Amino acid sequence: MRLKEDLNPTLLLLFRLVVWFYTVVTFLPYQLYTWASVSVGDVCGSEEERAKKAKARSVLGCPEGPYRAVGATKRLVTSLHPGVDTLDKMFEYAATRFPDRDCLGTREVISEEDEQQNNGKVFKKVVLGEYCWRSYHEVFAAASQLGSGLASLGQQPKHNIAIFCETRAEWIIAAQACFMYNFPLATLYSTLGGPAIAHGLNETQVTHIITSRELLETRLKAILIEVPRLQHIIVLDDTPTSWPGYPRGISVHNMAAVQKLGARPENAAQQREQPLPSDIAVIMYTSGSTGIPKGVMISHSNIMAGIAGMAERIPNLCEEDTYIGYLPLAHVLELSAELVCISHGCRIGYSSPQTLADQSTKIKKGSKGDTSVLQPTLMAAVPEIMDRIYKNVMTKVEEMNCLQRTLFTLAYNYKLEQFTKGHSTPLCDRLVFRKVRSLLGGRTRVLLSGGAPLSAATQRFMNVCFCCPVGQGYGLTETCGAGTISELWDYSTGRVGGPLVCCEIKLKDWVEGGYRSTDEPHPRGEILVGGPNVTMGYYKVEAKNQEDFFVDENGQRWFRTGDIGEFHQDGCLKIIDRKKDLVKLQAGEYVSLGKVEAMLKNCPLVDNICAYANSDETYVIGFVVPNQKHLLALADQYGIQGSWEELCNTEAVEELVLKVLTEAALAAQLERFEIPRKICLSPEPWTPETGLVTDAFKLKRKELKTHYQEDIERMYGGK
Repeated sequence: MRLKEDLNPTLLLLFRLVVWFYTVVTFLPYQLYTWASVSVGDVCGSEEERAKKAKARSVLGCPEGPYRAVGATKRLVTSLHPGVDTLDKMFEYAATRFPDRDCLGTREVISEEDEQQNNGKVFKKVVLGEYCWRSYHEVFAAASQLGSGLASLGQQPKHNIAIFCETRAEWIIAAQACFMYNFPLATLYSTLGGPAIAHGLNETQVTHIITSRELLETRLKAILIEVPRLQHIIVLDDTPTSWPGYPRGISVHNMAAVQKLGARPENAAQQREQPLPSDIAVIMYTSGSTGIPKGVMISHSNIMAGIAGMAERIPNLCEEDTYIGYLPLAHVLELSAELVCISHGCRIGYSSPQTLADQSTKIKKGSKGDTSVLQPTLMAAVPEIMDRIYKNVMTKVEEMNCLQRTLFTLAYNYKLEQFTKGHSTPLCDRLVFRKVRSLLGGRTRVLLSGGAPLSAATQRFMNVCFCCPVGQGYGLTETCGAGTISELWDYSTGRVGGPLVCCEIKLKDWVEGGYRSTDEPHPRGEILVGGPNVTMGYYKVEAKNQEDFFVDENGQRWFRTGDIGEFHQDGCLKIIDRKKDLVKLQAGEYVSLGKVEAMLKNCPLVDNICAYANSDETYVIGFVVPNQKHLLALADQYGIQGSWEELCNTEAVEELVLKVLTEAALAAQLERFEIPRKICLSPEPWTPETGLVTDAFKLKRKELKTHYQEDIERMYGGK
């Protein structure tokens, strides 16, 4: 994606002269540096040359596959190190190898205060200090004591225990304690509502739960009467030390008190039951985007295979790396990413979406966000967060004066041109993009995107402005988050790479949707993932297990994803559709709602969008969370006055936004029947707290339909 060049010819000539002079002066040193720094096996060359490099191949030579990574051994990879086949062994290996290195870090809270906004709302703002670190040895000891303490409180091996908590260092410590003592860990999103929490706790029949003080008081306390088996609540915060007012039969303990109990000689000396690779490590409850959350049973061997596959795609991963953890640890992407880091001795600094950057909502103006202080080298992100960064930076570019905007545009397009040729641009990186790169701390060398498709515009922007590769991945909870990750030297957009070394992928014809493995030029079909990372199935949902999982004639386990993909000639997979997102209109046309949303989210006027279609109707409609700055500018351009809520509920504004969206849809080459004909504007953003999106910011279509039912009827003429 090139930026529009509306430039002064003199400036353009001057810029190109500077670039030419710089290129001539640095040509020889650059060539020598490149030759010296490229190790054996690294892939160089232009984008066209990189695209020809095979990433995967069909093992049987059939268009439907199965496809495996090029260079993969005859057997799929199952672990990182010989003999390290369970998560407790993996952590013990790391603690033995890196005992004194920093492991988990948390920022000190210096002050908190309430700040009133112009609209009357009050936001809590914080000033945070430096990161306080615990070494691998300290974390291992803390986990061991906590596990021993839980056993002393009656928690039995192979009996489920729940964790309902925000992402923080204590989450990982608690998880490692459970892995050590073979307590299957049921994970629940911290944003789940009361009925979903009660469902998960009752289905897994837990007697012990690990949570935070805030969630205990705001969420869990209200539903305790609905969870009769619960006996012990372990709170990860140190205060208070006593917990009055809880139902009879329920004891509340501080984490520190449970660790002290576990450290007693008579308890510490107890023999623990070590897990087998086939034992359940995690029962991971999904975010419930399509109804009641389902618990996915994940064994130790499943996770070990998944993280081994992921680690192979991150070059030079080592103890010098720093990872920033802020996505929900109850999500398979974040848990897998952190376990990959721990297995290699990296340090993990914790954050949250509200404190991530200097401009984040909870950071007091003038103080530093977490990325500025931590300066991570590794980071995982969902497309929603990357899209926000892209739009925020582009808004700032629009606000620049003419000279600044011209230089930025020239530098962007010049780097993009060099980028496709396989050349680096150290001058542009240093003089133009350093400030943009500093938004993520300035040292990020790998960005991993997962959870949903990443738009081509955002991916190109992140590659150019943040001066690091963006690895797009594909995986599901049912496959331990592992499926594919693009090679970091492959800068092509819209694709998710080839299969990881721990799994293989097949395409199954979906005749109803018109996708077949015999399609030209690329074979297409439903994506099936097979390998040791494919999980044990859904907890207590046997009918769904029969539908979604199967074992082939070789004893390998497979999962039917419901996603539609196509394989390109170089072995890269592209996600092109989803069975559940496909709606057949009254006239017989199939509309991919996900495709429509992905195209229209690139429009600067859109912060979020949900496309909707009723099969009894002839057209698509949409719900849109508009970008406040762009919408106010649009309204002002046409002389429309009113508050934010009034503007969003004004028919004239809806028509203006619809016109802009239609133009964007046509530019993106959507078919006429795919373009929303009517829209509804939402003044309130969709966050996990509203219940309209998951913690990974995926749309909850069922909840959105219920929330906007009256608007749906209005847009479909009262039907």
